[in-house]
Amino acid sequence: MLTKSSTELVRQQNSALVLAALRRKGSLSHTEIAAQTGLASATISVITAELERAGIIAKIERHVQGGRGRPRVLFEPRRERHVQGGRGRPRVLFEPRRDCGHVIVVRISSDVVQYSLADYGGILLDRFEEVRGDLGGTAAFGEVLAAALERLLLRSNISKDEVLAISISSKGLVAADGARLIWSPVFGGEQLDFVKLLRPDWRARIMLSNESLLVAHALAVKEEEKQVGFRALAAVSLGHSIGLGLSRRGSSGELDVSAPNFGHMLHQDAAGLCRCGSFGCVEAAAGFYGILRTAFEVPSNTIPAKFVPLSEMDKIAARARQGHRMAAYAFRQAGVALGNGISRMLSLYEPMPIFVTGPGTRYFDLLQKGLEEGMAHSLQVRLEGMPQISVVIDEQRLVLDGHLDRALGAIDGDIAASGHP
Repeated sequence: MLTKSSTELVRQQNSALVLAALRRKGSLSHTEIAAQTGLASATISVITAELERAGIIAKIERHVQGGRGRPRVLFEPRRERHVQGGRGRPRVLFEPRRDCGHVIVVRISSDVVQYSLADYGGILLDRFEEVRGDLGGTAAFGEVLAAALERLLLRSNISKDEVLAISISSKGLVAADGARLIWSPVFGGEQLDFVKLLRPDWRARIMLSNESLLVAHALAVKEEEKQVGFRALAAVSLGHSIGLGLSRRGSSGELDVSAPNFGHMLHQDAAGLCRCGSFGCVEAAAGFYGILRTAFEVPSNTIPAKFVPLSEMDKIAARARQGHRMAAYAFRQAGVALGNGISRMLSLYEPMPIFVTGPGTRYFDLLQKGLEEGMAHSLQVRLEGMPQISVVIDEQRLVLDGHLDRALGAIDGDIAASGHP
């Protein structure tokens, strides 16, 4: 019994590897799948045959101009193609069926809730946003969410049964079970269990992630495509909230992605009152509301603003660039808080490149000096030097990429285990 169970588990893992390779790399030959997955040729033949019979991948042909020898056999996500005629033997392709399932992505931010629909090939089909406003707590938000999901399906003429995963993200603390929002800037300490909220109306897998975790995941996937021997990276999100995502390659080769509670780590009491109710958090100094408070010399115990428009932050930044003392000081102190926090993180983990994302990147020139000053206080940084720091502008795209890669990866596992979508 143990041998049979172990064999079945290996089969499922191998099938998931093949599906992931096809989804991430597109058209792949038999040999290329072997190179991507490390699986034997015979194993790949069995898996692709099973997936084709189950309707998860489809076969097409492409004509190759000229050339000799046998056609290459490729495997890739299914797309409707018109195969042009031509000379030479056709190449036989396999690709995952884009229409065998769909993924819904819900991004909850400080000002809007964004809803996206993608197919099994990871292609974005539809998207719309709703201004969040004052939703009146989790119960009212549950009704808004349910209505928006129905609207998303109606716009694309998709049934609930065709949705294989609903992936939701927010800033804040996510429970280990990956379905409950424990604390967030939007709902505070009012917890929200998305599985209870959406069952039994939806059979789809329900996933909840911290937004910075998704950014770190997407960046790690991109870095692994560019370099061999990827080890680790950190993604620091700057904006209304301050977030941190860590991606590290484990000793056994798996990608470990996490989102420590960086924004609400203690910086210093003078940073003032944080949205979480504590005094002195990193976010209380480095979040938009913290910069606003310092720039206008507002008392540190003032209740933080729930949302600071970018237009207001742009005005403070313009004053700082023009030499206004308190405006420049506010950004520098925000940078110091970030630098101190990053140096502590590096002391706990290992040296790694830092990627700075989020709407706050537009003020990085004002934050950089303080950031480097805060990091220089760390013994590790003094001994090993400053880590590589890169600014990545399009955080929203990274969040979507992280959503889709994690959700579709989970679907791959479900398909491999059940043999059908």
